[in-house]
Amino acid sequence: MVGEAREPDGESGPLEGITVLDASQVLVGPFCTMQLADMGADVIKVERPDVGDQTRGWYPPQFGEGEDAVSAYYASVNRNKRSVSLNLKTEDGRELLRELAADADVFVENFRVGTLEEWGLGYEDLTAENPDLVYCSLSGYGEWGPYADRPAYDLIMQAEGGFMSITGEEGGAPVRIGVAIADIGAGMYAAQAILGALFHRERGGSGQKIDISLFDGQVAWLSYMASNYFATGEPPKRMGSRHPTITPYQAFPTSDGYVVIAAASEKLWRNLCHTLDREDLLEEERFETNADRVDHRDALEEILEAEFADWTTDDLVETLEAGDVPARAVHDIGDVFDHPQVDARNMHREIPHPDVGSLEMVASPMHFSGTPTSIRRHPPSLGEHTDEVLAELGYDESERERLRDANTV
Repeated sequence: MVGEAREPDGESGPLEGITVLDASQVLVGPFCTMQLADMGADVIKVERPDVGDQTRGWYPPQFGEGEDAVSAYYASVNRNKRSVSLNLKTEDGRELLRELAADADVFVENFRVGTLEEWGLGYEDLTAENPDLVYCSLSGYGEWGPYADRPAYDLIMQAEGGFMSITGEEGGAPVRIGVAIADIGAGMYAAQAILGALFHRERGGSGQKIDISLFDGQVAWLSYMASNYFATGEPPKRMGSRHPTITPYQAFPTSDGYVVIAAASEKLWRNLCHTLDREDLLEEERFETNADRVDHRDALEEILEAEFADWTTDDLVETLEAGDVPARAVHDIGDVFDHPQVDARNMHREIPHPDVGSLEMVASPMHFSGTPTSIRRHPPSLGEHTDEVLAELGYDESERERLRDANTV
């Protein structure tokens, strides 16, 4: 079909020609800049010599063995980048960063608040030379407020930002969501903000400072749960897989697993009852409307759990879907990457790697009809592109050797 966005790779993405200087590490910054890199930006990853991004040492699990092993964590968010090792604790290293920033479109960092200003690498410093620079700072709590100086960890953010209060079984202990959503969420907001700032600049504006915090992102993601609190004055509680305002809309146990059922309308509720040959439930006053079912959810769940207890997961899903009731099995990660839709959408990729042979990874979920995203580069080894990038700045071999001897690069 004309206009479909099916191609997994393109020759140039929508951000071709944009240079991003990435002085971030671990997850929030690298996840942000990987999205920009997937869309075609030239992302130059600035890392400490000898050590590099902390996540290089976060294994097992890893791809390969020995000195050439690649941390699975590091590989997940650092493709399509060029790595430059640069010691920012030296004046020569800081001057090199200023030179790189003078030609960059975007600068991303997640140092502790105030560190880069102390080194003469703050927003005012870098934009004095390059006023068109979009400068994005990522931190736990943002650059102002009583908590601005505190360090950030995803677990802390999930707890303090309210997510753990609504995650887990009713009456049970608070539960951390299984991925680092505070980092990933802030990384997504950062990428959005950077694109907005670039669009503003493209329309005749200048560069600007962006301040993104993990805590703000968590608060924003509370979305309708926050609205529920505003409407009632009651903080929402943990409900397991239940939905606060729809039922049945949750996971139910079967004889060999779990099935989620999303009867999110009166039509779907009727479909469910007809499919199960339980038209009697349609006659019950306590289940007449969704509001009634929410008020009597415990009684309804008891009935449905008894109905599903002897079904296998596959048989129940097949039967419910045939009855036009949205239902799916609860998958583990292995199931996800055996999923035919994952294959059809090219969301599972394998790319060559010079040290470990190949890497499997999740592809970009952004599909463009005219400028597809692409995986052009493997996650780089530490300093893999230092000479290449310094040569682009005009440093010859003797100058690069001097910088290496001084432990600047």
